Amino acid sequence: MKSRYQEGISFSHHMNRVNMATERVTITDALSNVDVLDDLPLPDQQPVIEAQACSVVYTANFDTNFEDRMAYVTGVAKYMEEAATHAELNKLLEEGEQHAVMLYTWRCCSRAIPQPKSNEQPNRVEIYEKTVRVLSDEVKKLTKFMNFQRKAIDVFCTQVKRLCHQEKRKDFVSEAYLLTLGKFINMFAVLDELKNMKSSVKNDYSTYRRAAQFLKVMSDTQSLQESQNLSMFLATQNKIRDTLKEKLTAIASYEDLLCDVVNISVHMFENHMYLTPKEKQMLVKVMGFGLFLIDSEICNINKLDQKKKIKIDKIDKIFKNLEVVPLFGDMQIAPFNYIKRSKNFDNKMWPLCSATSTSPQADLMCHLPRIRDEHIKYISELARYSNEVITTYKETARTDAENKDISELALRGLQLLSEWTSVVTELYSWKLLHPTDHHSNNHCPVDAEEYERATRYNYTDEEKFALIEVIAMIKGLQVLMARMETVFLDSIRRNIYQELQDFVQLTLRDPLRKAIKNKKELLRTILVSVRETSADWMKGVEPPEDPALKGKKDPDNGFEIKVQRRNVGPSSTQLYMVRTMLESLISDKSGGKKTLRKELDGQHLYQIDDFHKTSFFWTYLINFSETLQFCCDLSQLWYREFYLEMTMGRRIQFPIEMSMPWILTDHILRTKDASMMECVLYPLDLYNDSAYYALTQFRKQFLYDEIEAEVNLCFDQFVFKLSEQVFAYYKHLAGSILLDKRFRSECGHHNMRIHYPPANRYETLLKQRHVQLLGRSIDLNKLICQRINASMHKSLEVAIARFEGADITSVVELEGLIEVNKLTHKLLCQLLVLDDFDAQLREANHNVLAPYGRTTLHVFWELNYDFLPNYCYNAATGRFVKSTVTTFAQPVQRDKPPNVAPYMVWGSKALNIAYTTIYSQYSEFLGPPHLRSMVRVLGYQGIAVVMQELLEIIHSLIQGNIHQFTKTLIHAMPKQCKLPRYDYGSPGVLGYYHAQLNDIVQYPDARADLFHHFRELGNALLFCLLIEQSLTLEEVCDLLQAAPFQNILPRPYCKEGEKPETKQKRLEAKYAPLQIVANIERLGTAKQAMIAREGDLLTRERLCCGLSIFEVILTRIQAFLEDPIWQGSPPANGVMNVDECTEFHRLWSALQFVMCIPVGTNNFTVEQLFGEGLNWAGCCMIVLLGQQRRFEALDFCYHILRVQKVDGKDEPIKGIQLKRMCDRIRRFQVLNSQIFSVLNKYLKTSDPDNMPVEHVRCFQPPIHQSLANQTYQRPDHLR
Repeated sequence: MKSRYQEGISFSHHMNRVNMATERVTITDALSNVDVLDDLPLPDQQPVIEAQACSVVYTANFDTNFEDRMAYVTGVAKYMEEAATHAELNKLLEEGEQHAVMLYTWRCCSRAIPQPKSNEQPNRVEIYEKTVRVLSDEVKKLTKFMNFQRKAIDVFCTQVKRLCHQEKRKDFVSEAYLLTLGKFINMFAVLDELKNMKSSVKNDYSTYRRAAQFLKVMSDTQSLQESQNLSMFLATQNKIRDTLKEKLTAIASYEDLLCDVVNISVHMFENHMYLTPKEKQMLVKVMGFGLFLIDSEICNINKLDQKKKIKIDKIDKIFKNLEVVPLFGDMQIAPFNYIKRSKNFDNKMWPLCSATSTSPQADLMCHLPRIRDEHIKYISELARYSNEVITTYKETARTDAENKDISELALRGLQLLSEWTSVVTELYSWKLLHPTDHHSNNHCPVDAEEYERATRYNYTDEEKFALIEVIAMIKGLQVLMARMETVFLDSIRRNIYQELQDFVQLTLRDPLRKAIKNKKELLRTILVSVRETSADWMKGVEPPEDPALKGKKDPDNGFEIKVQRRNVGPSSTQLYMVRTMLESLISDKSGGKKTLRKELDGQHLYQIDDFHKTSFFWTYLINFSETLQFCCDLSQLWYREFYLEMTMGRRIQFPIEMSMPWILTDHILRTKDASMMECVLYPLDLYNDSAYYALTQFRKQFLYDEIEAEVNLCFDQFVFKLSEQVFAYYKHLAGSILLDKRFRSECGHHNMRIHYPPANRYETLLKQRHVQLLGRSIDLNKLICQRINASMHKSLEVAIARFEGADITSVVELEGLIEVNKLTHKLLCQLLVLDDFDAQLREANHNVLAPYGRTTLHVFWELNYDFLPNYCYNAATGRFVKSTVTTFAQPVQRDKPPNVAPYMVWGSKALNIAYTTIYSQYSEFLGPPHLRSMVRVLGYQGIAVVMQELLEIIHSLIQGNIHQFTKTLIHAMPKQCKLPRYDYGSPGVLGYYHAQLNDIVQYPDARADLFHHFRELGNALLFCLLIEQSLTLEEVCDLLQAAPFQNILPRPYCKEGEKPETKQKRLEAKYAPLQIVANIERLGTAKQAMIAREGDLLTRERLCCGLSIFEVILTRIQAFLEDPIWQGSPPANGVMNVDECTEFHRLWSALQFVMCIPVGTNNFTVEQLFGEGLNWAGCCMIVLLGQQRRFEALDFCYHILRVQKVDGKDEPIKGIQLKRMCDRIRRFQVLNSQIFSVLNKYLKTSDPDNMPVEHVRCFQPPIHQSLANQTYQRPDHLR
């Protein structure tokens, strides 16, 4: 492997080659450069919050199962024989494990096989034939199982009988051999319970036997007998247990050997001489089943306790602390139940187990503080070594002390992991055996399934959190230890080699010297055998000049034996031989009349005993990777074959809501606990454990397929729920940030709190780029991106749909929703790569290809069907208010807004209420806030579309309804209506006009349809005007914000004596990097520079050149007024019509007279009904027709006002109060003047009365009528 330094040199070398050949690059150089890139490491900075990520797992198996025993011919012969027996027993144990797997994973086949309904069924034979063909292989497995258990019992009893021989009992039996016998006892217990549990096995065999008997497959006597035996074997409960006990009771003194087995189990349990949870639980099962086998009519375990052969009080304590142990998979057993079933059971001998108090095993919370403390201390120590390995490089090898420390650290880590895993699996087993019910748990339904009561409803929230935390500690520490595997294994092998060689070459010299000197031949033989079996001498042979070999003392200057250091450990057989021979020296039974331990000095005995205890764990350490996997195996939490069997076919598999991995994962997602959010991937690793176990231990494809199917479903749910939570969290955060601060403060004063979302640790999860699950590498970040993109799109659609379901005033809320979504998008983009927000908005708005979107369409729809016909404008407030008096249009039918989760709107229920309260203030009117929002939401394109459509509406109004009414009313007007002289007085003038305009006043549709159409026209005009004003404000803001990027800098303040030019140049230099055009011209392409210049020009000039939308609108409307009806007939005097009522301004004067007539107390004024849009429509048409001056000079109402101002009279004329009417006329006059002023500002030179002098027409001076017929003659023509 290349080092990073070498890779860097290589890459630089290739790049230099390319740089030197600047004129061309060969294909070889190019390819070599690409190849070098493969060697560059590209580590990501992904936080580690998942378990050990391994797509491919490999382990080296160093266990030879004593196949190499013949190589150690120097060892003691009887231990070599024991090794051979050991090998055979281990093979039987492996076969027993296979049969246990077969029974546990057995799924009922007979339920899926159709059964003949009658003897006359025509295809009955075919059904039976296929039944036999399908089940024959399975039945062969059952036959092998029956034969195996028979053989295993015979072999076990043979070994027991051999060891229980009167002479053999005095001999030494090794710890390993007793442990192997204990494993056999455990195997029998497991197989017997599995056979009892699996009713599907019996059903399948019954189905097969029925079909086979019909087809006469088993015709010979042997087959029939074997079938009968198998049938009885399967049908008889506890057959294996009873057969074993029956055969054992026939062996004399068998109870003494089983007592040794039980005692060694108690000893190993108490002294923690085990490493994996499975071994610990096996010891407890051996105690329980072993005592059951011992207790019989001829042997009472209570009397054995009195004889000190067993210690019931110790076992009672163990059974109480561990009430329930896993038996196999999800099967569990209470070891004390074996004692209860024994013949001589006396509950007085078992006070702790007989008590009703709950076992500590059931209380995870009492273990949690200790586990946390152990985890923190160990992680701290491990980090010290880990950092040292990563950050430092040592040229010299580690010292013996350092290797010993690291080895002890590895062992301590494995022991901690094993202990924590045991706590989890034992709690799970206890819960399975003690399911809850609806009485104990209110959340548990009455009809809940057994498995559901054992898992889903059997844990409190605190227990679930504790379980997640412990699992996270286990999996997290597993990752750290797996990373240091190479460091650990190197130190482990070196330490084991050093300790073994120092012990056999140096420590055993003194005992060997004394044994030779004192002629203790047996002791000498064993010590020499130990050395010859395991010593690795410096020169390949033992130093012949060693004084110890002759029983002599070392010389005064000492005798130096150099022990070399190697990175290699002993083989499994070698280690077994050494430990067994050394155990024979320190055991109480050693085959002689007196034990060998008496022949050893106390110091030597202590050294040998210490080495024997220390070396017990060496096998585990040498197989570090495999041991680490076993110590962290939590696959039991998924398996449920026992409970599936209990459903009797009602369930093929349980739903994920009952599966422990998903229960724990969902609990984190449901509670949104910030401290647990980073642990959410650890429960999912239980699927990895289960799948690994299914492939390596059970070797069943269908189990893996079921796990995979559940993982697919659960991970989809996980991504869905997590994405939803992340989006909801950041939406809530964005909504809280944008909420008006004063509103929040006012709510606080009224004891209403609107809280920010509590901080959560989603950031770590969102950085996960390669989550390992069932060997797959999953980019969680990418999946969440996809989901959140969809949520963002839906959220924008909801915002637009809410707008579509409301009136035009909700455009302010729409803008707010867009802003909240935009901020949400911005916050999420810090962690995720999301689609561009504007692109998503266009997509939700259906505005990707279409020139206008949903918002534009709805704005126009609302303007056309609700705003124009129903709103009234008031210039004093600058607002349009919806008329509540009467309506002139049909009610608008809108789609109902979608009913969605709160987070899809503003982020939470509280925020939804708050924002609804805020925006309800804008719901009763339409004014500047709405128009500004409309400008920002619609943009230039949307505004152009809306105005174009409004022009079409104006066109249809002017040339349609208004034209028709005008045509009708012009004929109703008097032919002439003069301005009465002031002599008539204001009452007379009013009476005159009322009489002249009586037809107009009495016209039935004037106050309804005609005014309504004028109101629609006026509202459309006002909308166009106000929208342009709002647009101008936005453009001014744009211009100010763009100034720093266009080199438009404010004039700096200068003190006395400072030059403004210098300061200005300094500022320009400071902000030069911000100048868009200059930078792009310097760094970009020609096309980019052209775009930048055009953008800069548009920004600079769009306000400066005085472009006006409203002016264009007025010009376009002016083009609609081409019909002669608006101008009337040409004036008779050739100048203008004064008294004639043929022009539009005369009709509007008549209508204004109607509008100015005061109304009664219970009636509504024109302003209340139609607003000022009515006035805007009339005035606009007057100005566009060039009739403003005539209107102001000849208007009926203005004339009444002028006369009344002179005489000041106030008389009721035909029910009209003169003073009140004059007040109304004055208000209308002021309003009209304001409207004319605005319109003239936009029209500039459109009014003919304001034309330049050169366009003034010259007329002859007026002459008296008496002179009209006389002919004028020049003086020089007079005669």
